This record gives sequence, structure tokens and C-alpha cells, in this order.
Amino acid sequence: MFTKKQKSYTLISKKVPFLFIMPWIIGFIVFTFGPLAFSLIMSLFDWPIAGETKFVGFGNFIKMFTADPQFYDSLAITLKFALIFVPLNLFIALVLALLITQPVKGIKVFRTIFYLPAVVSGVAVSIIWGWMFNSEYGVLNYLLSFLGIEGPNWLIDPKWAIVTIVIASAWGVGTMMLIFYTDIKGIPNEMYEAASIDGAGPIRQFISITIPTITPTLLFNVITSVIAALQQLTLVLLLTGGGPLKSTYFYGIFVYNNAFKHHHLGYASANAWFMFIIILILTMVIFKSSSAWVFYEAEVKREKKRGKK
Repeated sequence: MFTKKQKSYTLISKKVPFLFIMPWIIGFIVFTFGPLAFSLIMSLFDWPIAGETKFVGFGNFIKMFTADPQFYDSLAITLKFALIFVPLNLFIALVLALLITQPVKGIKVFRTIFYLPAVVSGVAVSIIWGWMFNSEYGVLNYLLSFLGIEGPNWLIDPKWAIVTIVIASAWGVGTMMLIFYTDIKGIPNEMYEAASIDGAGPIRQFISITIPTITPTLLFNVITSVIAALQQLTLVLLLTGGGPLKSTYFYGIFVYNNAFKHHHLGYASANAWFMFIIILILTMVIFKSSSAWVFYEAEVKREKKRGKK
């Protein structure tokens, strides 16, 4: 039997871990769950910045689907951007991760250089790329002129505007690169040596060893890239403002303008919740499909044991 002192000590020891995580719990409730729940309530109201609020039920959602063509246009532009950006982002990050794993002199300097854009603020990135993409005195068109190529109006031509957003967005792949890098560095060299003895070349080793091993990390990066692509706002807002001719009028700008330009906070909340549902569904689909292409170490070991039996 426990004494009263032992019981009180046991009770305190059980509560201590919760005291340590309490700041995070409070922050989550105040800054994440609270605003999320409040925005859901706002989506059911006609909620101007100034004036009376009016309950409209699902009126904002009905208006979004039936009476606002800009909703479909901005959604289509955002999905188009995501289809281009996500594969390109993953490809660049993986290539850079493979490069910085090479035993080259001064490789630490290159790791720092490749990662540096990831810590630069979105405002600074937009200023840098706005200068580089300028059709009159931009660096890119200046370099193209040496090749005898007349550079396009990157930020003015509707055909090229979304390309500029893709390039500027893909510039900050440093974090994803490091995630790939740490996973690739964790692959035992013995696996590559054994494959080399069996006659497998670098490409074959990459396809048969590297890719299957890093599929869990690839899954994580795919999901984060999709979420980042569908929520793109800062670069578009500062580089093109949604133009020209609304060719880069992303869904994020659509929500932002409804909230802070047209002052329809309830309608903007409904827009935001729809995107939340889209992201949730896409994430679930990606997770569901991962069973066919993601390989975990524990599963591989079980398969090997079954094969031996």
C-alpha cells in the first residue's frame, strides 16, 4: 500500500510533463485552434469589418460556388501553379541534396549557399526577383542579350508571369534539400558497395537504393510542397499583385482581397475553409497512395524474414 506522501508524489510526477508542454498547448489554443474555430463561425455570417453582422448560414458557400466566377478562375490558376511547382521543387531539392553529399573540397560552403535562400524573408525575395525579372534593366534579360535573345516581359506578359512565380518560389528549396540530404547521408555505404560489386552503375544504384530508401522523406516533402503551393501569397502579392490581366490571381490573393480589400470577412472565411478542405482531401489521398510507393525499414525487414522462411 502507498502512503499519502507517496501518492501525492506520484500524482505530482504525473502532472509535471503537462506543465512543461502547457506553453505549447496554450499557444496552440490561442493562436491556432481559436482563430480556426472563430473563422468557421465567421463563415456562416455576413461579417463586414464595420457594421452589423448577419447570419446567412451556408449563404457564403452557395455564393462562392454559384455566383462568383473569380472563385473558379483563381482556383484553376492555383492548381496549375501547384502542378508545375511541386514536381520542380522536389526535383531541384533532390538534385541539390545529391550534389552536397559528394566528397568535394569546400562542400560545406556550397551547402550554406544552397540553404541561404530558405532563410531570406518573402519580402526580400520578391524585391530580388522583381529586380532580376525587370524587362528593362533586369539581370536575366541582360544575360540573355549576350546570347542574342530578346528577353520576355516577365512580369508584364500574362504568358510569362506565372513562370516567374514558379521560378521565384522554387528558389527557396534549402529546407527541403537539407531534409533529403540528412536521409541520403543515413543510407549505409555497404549497400552501394554491394550493388557496385554486383555491377550496378550510379543510375541503377540511385533508382534501386536511394529512391526506395528516401520514400518516407519524399512523402513528407510532397505533402509540404502541395500545402505551400496551394497557400502561395507573399511572392504573388508583391511581384505581380495578381496581374497582369489576373493571370497570377492565386486563390490566396482571392481570399486576401475579399477580406481586406472588399471587407467581406465572412465570405473570405468561407473561401479559406474551402481551401482547408481541399488541402485536407489532397493530403489524405497522398497518404492513402503512399502504401503503394513508400517503403519503411521495418516493413522491408519483415519482407526479408518472410522470404527466408
